[in-house]
Amino acid sequence: MGHLHKSFDRRNFLRATAGTTVALAAASVTGASAATAAATPTAAAPTAATPGKLSIPKDRIGIQLFSIRDKVSAFGFAVVLAELSRIGYREIEFAGYTQSTSILGRQITLPEIRRLLDDNGLRAVGSHVGIGSLRTSLQAELDAAQILGMPHIGTANAPTNTNTVAGYLAAAEEFNAWGEAATARGLKLYQHNHAGEFAFAEDQPSVRLYDVFLRNTDPRHVYLELDVFWAYVGQYRWPGFDPAAYVRDQPYRYPLFHMKDGDSNPAQANGFDIVEFGAGDLPYERFIRDIGPRAAHIGIWEQDTAPGALPDPPGSLGAAERSYTALKGLLG
Repeated sequence: MGHLHKSFDRRNFLRATAGTTVALAAASVTGASAATAAATPTAAAPTAATPGKLSIPKDRIGIQLFSIRDKVSAFGFAVVLAELSRIGYREIEFAGYTQSTSILGRQITLPEIRRLLDDNGLRAVGSHVGIGSLRTSLQAELDAAQILGMPHIGTANAPTNTNTVAGYLAAAEEFNAWGEAATARGLKLYQHNHAGEFAFAEDQPSVRLYDVFLRNTDPRHVYLELDVFWAYVGQYRWPGFDPAAYVRDQPYRYPLFHMKDGDSNPAQANGFDIVEFGAGDLPYERFIRDIGPRAAHIGIWEQDTAPGALPDPPGSLGAAERSYTALKGLLG
């Protein structure tokens, strides 16, 4: 990959931190948090990028809780949020607000989750909700966002499953209305991409669907969360664009990034396998350089496959810790 700093060998770095362990203790909403982690080997830090040139702050690294959904389910928010705070994460992107009722004998409430965030020095930065909920329960979703104190509310669904120019124009109108409602509540509505948004329209094969959505949504009310991995998959499958150029051209429309790593695999239809951050070869150093210094973008780690990480324990929380270390090293 096009590294800015060739001294940073990402695979060696991952191997060096593979011994990280995570100690978890049972906890309740009112009290105990994760236990102090066991001592871990210290790896040489990667060379930092040039100070003052980055637009992704290293002290606000976030995590999408989908990455550790198995631990949220098994241990609940109290244990998991305490452990994420210990690791160093500061921004939390939600993927639902529920946990097993066996933990408390009932479902946790939004105010209780907010208290756990506050107690652990964490901030809810956003949430992925289903596009159907935006259609049918928009005000309730905005209520939840405000209770949790998040500035953004979004969806990881495609704007529409109708992959035509007309379909995406209709979707843009829908998002504009939802975005205006979010703005009225002091929130920013965002759409998170996968690869399919970068395909060409079925009815106009020279038109990229993502461009239709971007150009026809109101920049005052509709924002984007660029999933860097899926953008590069889109580039692999439907070449002809640079993911960084979208951000460089409209930096203030991209308040959030998903920092998901991928390792090249030509045998894979998508061209890449999802891996822990630091284990892949996506050109992150080049991407960060090419988006330019304007605006600030919160970098959120996500790894869809983290619940399969071994050894387990620590499983997905081990992947979260190793990926946080790699991300912090990249950002300097």
